[in-house]
Amino acid sequence: MNPGGKYKPFISVPLKDRKWPSNTITKAPVWCSVDLRDGNQALINPMGIEQKIEFFNLLVKIGFKEIEVGFPSASDTEFEFVRRLIEKKLIPDDVCIQVLCQAREHLIARTFEAIDGAKNVIFHIYNATSPSQRKYNFGKSKEELIDLAVSGVKCVKKYISAVTKEAEAEGRTPTNFRFEYSPENFTQTETDFAMEICGAVLKAWGATPDNKMILNLPATVECNLPNQFADQIEYFCRNFPGRENCIISLHNHNDRGEGIAQCELGLLAGAERVEGCLFGNGERTGNLDIVTVALNMYTQGVDPELDFSDLDFISSEFTRLTGMTMHPRSPYAGELVFTAFSGSHQDAIRKAINARMEGTSSLLWDVPYLSIDPHDIGREYNGIIRINSQSGKGGAAYILETMFGIAAPKAMHPVIGSVIKARADELQRELSPDEVYDIFAEAWLYTKSPLNVLEITERHIEGERGSDLPEQVAGMATVEWEGTRYAIAANGNGPLDAFVSAMKQTPAPAFNITSFHEHSIGLGSDTQAMAYVQITKDNGEQVWGVGKSSNVGRAGIAAVVSALNFK
Repeated sequence: MNPGGKYKPFISVPLKDRKWPSNTITKAPVWCSVDLRDGNQALINPMGIEQKIEFFNLLVKIGFKEIEVGFPSASDTEFEFVRRLIEKKLIPDDVCIQVLCQAREHLIARTFEAIDGAKNVIFHIYNATSPSQRKYNFGKSKEELIDLAVSGVKCVKKYISAVTKEAEAEGRTPTNFRFEYSPENFTQTETDFAMEICGAVLKAWGATPDNKMILNLPATVECNLPNQFADQIEYFCRNFPGRENCIISLHNHNDRGEGIAQCELGLLAGAERVEGCLFGNGERTGNLDIVTVALNMYTQGVDPELDFSDLDFISSEFTRLTGMTMHPRSPYAGELVFTAFSGSHQDAIRKAINARMEGTSSLLWDVPYLSIDPHDIGREYNGIIRINSQSGKGGAAYILETMFGIAAPKAMHPVIGSVIKARADELQRELSPDEVYDIFAEAWLYTKSPLNVLEITERHIEGERGSDLPEQVAGMATVEWEGTRYAIAANGNGPLDAFVSAMKQTPAPAFNITSFHEHSIGLGSDTQAMAYVQITKDNGEQVWGVGKSSNVGRAGIAAVVSALNFK
């Protein structure tokens, strides 16, 4: 594709001695959720009042202290929602609601009606400032836009003064007002003009270090590289007159897929506050994903001061209330983000998690391929390893052990993996844990051909009391080999040894047991023995078999039968 002069590269601000690349994020910013405004307006079917109340309560539960509740002058639904929050006393004392309004008096007046009686309010006004919007939307000059912004500030101050006096006259505690201004499309606005209009607003508001206003610098349309955005923020922070009188806030969008990176670099560049939505909901490609930014901080040892310890619940509520589905690869919350299909990945994860469970690993999280402990966000380990045709020897063994208690010896893992992988390849799809078990059982536990044991008994033979003769077991069995029935019997030092000796009376291949492992499975009266046997035939072929029985001796015999039947 040849842009052919239709597009031009973004022109960076002149910042030669940038400091942000050497900075680190050491504390959480002030978070402001705009889900109920930016997020809601982007939904195909916007939320109704009851849904918005539920969403507001979810945001409070997560820990947001600043929540933009809407644009009350824009619709009756928005207005009534804000009134319901206030009249039903649904806003905690430590939560500040934020309302958005254009810098026009009739809209400002309607917004003040909506917020009457609220304890803490951020009044947020904005106007577009970029060259294209000045040209196409307004047909106004820079000076006219500055006048528009300043007149909006003065109007807000006038109404604040009036409602404060009214509250005091009625003996009520006045609302604690804060002020926020956004030069919409900051990133596409000439930086010096953005500073000029913000400076005029700051002066008109009368901000001081003890009464800071919020300057929100939106990447309304993401238009540059994250490092260029960081340069814009640092340039603004270093050159803006009255920087000590304001809080620099970010409002990133994700048009280029770099909103999270832009936000993180913007924080390095001096921003102190972040506006965004859960899971990146919002217009077009979405607003900043606050969940990802917060959990990125968490994985770097920084407390994000938001609680995502039950992320599955939060994501399910988000889907229920918004109708937006969660992409399976969505960072942290997606169904597949902690899932490994690759064999080498599965093996590394399994070994590291086993080491942590056995207490042989340090507290520091260092599990390969997993940036965060799934337990920290309410996820489980049992979904980490899933099986398809790309899976390796360790994946199936991990599923069998963690979900079914079948702890096959490590030397048997390759053959288990090959059997499971072959079936997945045949079906051309992922296998569920139950399917993995069924394939394992079909290959090793349930086989009856060419060898089938029809009946088996044993008798213990003890020497005379005080003699040195070893205890013997007389084993007798009726078996079928390739459809022919044989009655066999032999003595041995145990049931398994006697059965192996007796099998020499059949046409079955001669063999020796070269490896034997066993463990129990289940609890109490349901406990059963699992036995794993490797036999070596006279031709040198080595085969694994598995047996399961409530009788330890019979489990070993079943494992030998399984090995002779394995194909």
